Amino acid sequence: MTNSSTPTQLTGFMLTLVNDGHFSEEALRECLAQAQKIDIDFVRYLLDYKSFSPKTLAQSFSKSFNLPLFDLFSFRFEELPHDALDAELVASHHILPLIKDNQRFVIAISNPEYIETLEKLLYQNDAEAKKFRKMEGVVSIQSDAYIKPTWVVVEYNKLEYLVQQNQQNQQNKEDEEDYLTDEERETRQEKQLKGDELQFDAEPFRNKDNPNELPIIKYVNALLFNAIRLKASDLHFEPYEKSYRVRYRIDGILRQVATPSVDEANRLSSRLKVMSQMDISEKRMPQDGRIKLKVAEDKAIDFRVNSLPTLFGEKIVLRILDPSSAMLGIDVLGYEPDQKKLFLDALHQPQGMVLITGPTGSGKTVSLYTGLNILNTESANISTAEDPVEINLEGINQVNVNPKVGLNFATALRSFLRQDPDIIMVGEIRDIETAEIAIKAAQTGHMVLSTLHTNSAPETLTRLRNMGVPSFNIATSVNLVIAQRLVRKLCSRCKRPINIPNKSLLELGFTNEDLTQKSVTIFEAVGCSECREGYKGRVGVYEVMKITPEIAQLIMEDANSIQIAKKAQELGFNNLRRSGLNKVMQGLTTLQEVNRVTND
Repeated sequence: MTNSSTPTQLTGFMLTLVNDGHFSEEALRECLAQAQKIDIDFVRYLLDYKSFSPKTLAQSFSKSFNLPLFDLFSFRFEELPHDALDAELVASHHILPLIKDNQRFVIAISNPEYIETLEKLLYQNDAEAKKFRKMEGVVSIQSDAYIKPTWVVVEYNKLEYLVQQNQQNQQNKEDEEDYLTDEERETRQEKQLKGDELQFDAEPFRNKDNPNELPIIKYVNALLFNAIRLKASDLHFEPYEKSYRVRYRIDGILRQVATPSVDEANRLSSRLKVMSQMDISEKRMPQDGRIKLKVAEDKAIDFRVNSLPTLFGEKIVLRILDPSSAMLGIDVLGYEPDQKKLFLDALHQPQGMVLITGPTGSGKTVSLYTGLNILNTESANISTAEDPVEINLEGINQVNVNPKVGLNFATALRSFLRQDPDIIMVGEIRDIETAEIAIKAAQTGHMVLSTLHTNSAPETLTRLRNMGVPSFNIATSVNLVIAQRLVRKLCSRCKRPINIPNKSLLELGFTNEDLTQKSVTIFEAVGCSECREGYKGRVGVYEVMKITPEIAQLIMEDANSIQIAKKAQELGFNNLRRSGLNKVMQGLTTLQEVNRVTND
């Protein structure tokens, strides 16, 4: 909201800037005079001409007006109540509705000096809206009740970007509606359900004096914040000969969100490498780095960064490491009750080994950290060797392996055994040396947790044997093996039941017992405004296999993975396919998802 008639006297907010030491009174009066001279809003002048920090500005407003301070980027843009206020009103007065229901109306503002004027305007608009509804014969208790807004202070630059995005979205909708036929409207809705709403608009960031130039710092930061809001797990920055694209991995699926100009490729990679403390002059070799991005006063998100030289530039991939994912708790991971009991029983054994297996991105780290959090008590000495440490866990001694200086998994493990450990976690067993030391630790009174890259629980045991670990050592040290995958969860709002003949269900892996003793309802993904392609979030599918005396005997007889898998099923341990079908019968996912993540 602009106002050329800036007051000549210092307001309470301005005095706060002086009292907090940001400006002297004389300097502030000079800024005020300059803003009046060039006919610009005083706040805008501070930001544009004095490079004043938007964050500090918001903090000063919050303190001066005694209003809560919010981080706008902690809200998901697509979930905001865009219809709560007219888009033109939002743009002209630089405000944005955040929450609107029958009890609350929360509005973001960057300059609270105009709140009194805005409240009168909003009340007047509300009265006009009621009058119109009565004329139309639409009257309800809710529509007659005026909800006084609750105001929260936000950073000017973040609000400006989202207000522009809101206005652009509204304009696009209006322009399209004017020319669309009914058939085209249906096609557009289908595209939206497939994820087109993820497209990241670069226009708000472009330099008005030079439209071809993109302010890289703001653009990259916005891409990172956007990925966090959309709950992405990875970001891919990919250069090609004639194009450049940015993709997010959301719920396990890569989706294109932006297509910057090819000319921006070097600037984008340089900015990301600077943020992750890489050598920007080194473009011939892969590099690893890390970014810490503060998203709130008490919360920061880490990004693990890797650069890879490709034919047309450096591809950079960022993995989002959200500490809250390590604190989810075992109950929300998707274990069946019997699987959960097996996992907890194995964790509380005085010694032995628990192995977790699966491909990259299958949730192994979350399972490991969940187990460590369960074991993390004052009486336990826990050490981990990781490559790299993804999430910092209070009370646990975490070591970053560094092969360049000779600190590998095996070296760290040897050192752990001289540190009086109770529980040891090895990020991955990659070679016979690491495997032998881990086995020795498990046999000498320690609980060991680790991972391997295999497709199933039985294959994990044969993989250890193929590494060179004696069968007897495997059978007497390994307590439990977990293989896992992540499937997308159906949106509870729009999922739709479908009819599949029993014959087809039997061919897909269901049993006669499933069809006769249970009411099997299979759902399909549809898609709505609350989800993407009919899915929202992910849940784990697990194969949890305890090393029973029968399975231990097979291991010592050098049985292959097929024989071990057959015995495990006879003992009632579900394989990944069967666990996935259970999730389908529970209405949590679809057959397509189970087929995608299992090889059966």
